[in-house]
This record gives sequence, C-alpha cells and structure tokens, in this order.
Amino acid sequence: MSVLVIVLCLIIVFLIIYIGFILNQLNSINKQLHKRLSENTRQPLNVGLFNKTIIKLASNINHCLKLEEKRRLDSINEQKQFKELISNISHDLRTPLTSIKGYQQLLQNSDLDKEQLHNLQIAQKSTDELGNLIEHFFEYSYLITSNIKPNLEKINISNLIVECVLSYIAVLEEKNININMDEPPPIYVLGDKDMLIRIVDNLLNNCAKHSLGDIDIKIDYDKIPDSKNAKIIFTNPISPNNDINIEKLFHRFYTADSTRNKSTGLGLSIVEFLVKQLNGDVGACLDKNAMLLSIYFEIPLFK
Repeated sequence: MSVLVIVLCLIIVFLIIYIGFILNQLNSINKQLHKRLSENTRQPLNVGLFNKTIIKLASNINHCLKLEEKRRLDSINEQKQFKELISNISHDLRTPLTSIKGYQQLLQNSDLDKEQLHNLQIAQKSTDELGNLIEHFFEYSYLITSNIKPNLEKINISNLIVECVLSYIAVLEEKNININMDEPPPIYVLGDKDMLIRIVDNLLNNCAKHSLGDIDIKIDYDKIPDSKNAKIIFTNPISPNNDINIEKLFHRFYTADSTRNKSTGLGLSIVEFLVKQLNGDVGACLDKNAMLLSIYFEIPLFK
C-alpha cells in the first residue's frame, strides 16, 4: 500500500512538473507574440524541444506569420505598382488633352463663322468636363493609395470657408447662384489646412453642379464648455424629380442622375475620406417637403 502511495505521489509530482513546463512554453510563445505586435518585429517563435504538440503549434504559428508577412509585402508592392499605373495613365491622358486644348485655342483665334464658333465652344466645354473628370479620378486614387497623414494645427475654419467661397464666386455667378452666409465669429478647429480646403472646395463644386438656386452655408457649434466639434452645413435646393439616396450619397461613383450631369460621383467620397482623416464626421439629410439637400461635416474644435 505504501509503495502505491509513493508511486502515485511520484506520478503527481511528474505531472505537476510536466504541466509547469507546458505552461512555461505557452507563456514563452505568448510573450514572443506580444513582442512581435508591440515592437513590430519579424522574429520567428522559438520553443524548447520538449513537447511535440507545442513544437507543432509554434511551427504552424510561424507559418501563419510568414504568410501574413508575404501578404503585407505583396500589398505594399501592389500599391506601389498601382501608384505607378495611375501616374502613367495620368500622363497618357493629360498629354493629348493638353494638345486638344491647344488646337482649340488656335481655332478660337482664327476666323470662324457663328456656327463654327458655337461648335468650338461646345467642344471646349466637353474638353473641360473631361479634364475635371480625370482630375477627380486621379485625386481620389492618389488619396486612397498615398497613406497621407494630416498635419494637424490650429485653424480658423470661419476664415478658411470665407476664402474658399470668395474663390468660387465667379463660378457660381455664371450659374446665377448666390451664397447666403452670416459672418461667423472666429471658430478654431484642429485640422489640416490643405485637407480642409479640399473638403470645402469639393462641397462648393457639388453645390454648383446640382443646386437649383442659392446656397446656404452655416457654421454651427455649441458654446458650452464640453463642446467637441464645429459643424459646417451646406444646403441647396434640388429638383423635385430627384432620386437621391442619402445612404449611398458618399459611396464611390454614386450619382443620383447620371444622365443629367457629367459627375463621377467621387467628389463626396473624397470629402468623406478627408473628413475621416481629420477625426471628423460627415453626413447628409434631405427635406423632401422643401426640396432641400443639406450636407455637413464636423471637425474637432481646437481646445
């Protein structure tokens, strides 16, 4: 009986030691994985030659890590190739477009009758529209592949919007569109100036293309101490026959009426992308009774 007790005790001690080694190996694997994640290293997992199952586990984990690293490198290479492709296509399209504009300019300076001049103006308008479509496409492609980081700084969003509006006055006057905007007080946000200018320009361009009347711009913010965001709202009248889907408004290539305008549907996608880069939010609402579309974006206030 005493011999059996001794044997059982030895077995228990052996199992405790064995389990201790197993736990130690698992803890080592856990620490190595944590180090890979926190220090972004590519070091493979190392385990002692103690348990075949744990050795196989570590081997499988290393295999998965290698596959993941390969996918990461392939993705980087694909992005690089895509950027080069975009750059090459950009050059291939812009070069003939520049030549076309040059020939159109020569024709404009020559002796043309009224009908020929009218046809030339139509061709020039189509060329300008094509140029805008190309620029929009390449702007969006560049943004989503360049991994740009915003240069956050204190910016007077009130002044920035006024400056953007003033630069757009001539375009809007051609369409007999006015901008209604109360003089806002200085409101400071934490943002990237170039990105904010792109955001406002794209929203103004969207209004200029689709608005049936004057545009209202409002800079809204709460004056309470714990207020976090400034909200900028662009509102314009729309056609009663519109088929706008608010949920899809910021989707790539979405256009409410592709037959009525030459829009790519990328302008608002660019707005959403840039606003998200600035830790902000973007949205829209449709008042079907008044036939008004409001598009807004929110940017963190500078504290």
